[in-house]
Amino acid sequence: MAEREIHPSFAVHAGAWLKSEIVEPHHISINELAAAFRVSRQAVRFEHAFGVRAETLMRMQARYELARAREREDELAVERLVAA
Repeated sequence: MAEREIHPSFAVHAGAWLKSEIVEPHHISINELAAAFRVSRQAVRFEHAFGVRAETLMRMQARYELARAREREDELAVERLVAA
């Protein structure tokens, strides 16, 4: 594994983590939760409802997205641009 790669164990989608670790154990459906919050699913609302820091969820999401992008990095055909 190259130094810049993120270990797959860190590539957890925040939504999947929330569902498996919080929503399902509390026997709440996503629709019930969204209705209770009166909004779509959002990290800050989870923070208020369950005490999981929104920053943690956002970092999880960013790591997940970066890991997914790295999986396809070899497919990129991009010229390196260097400032003159």
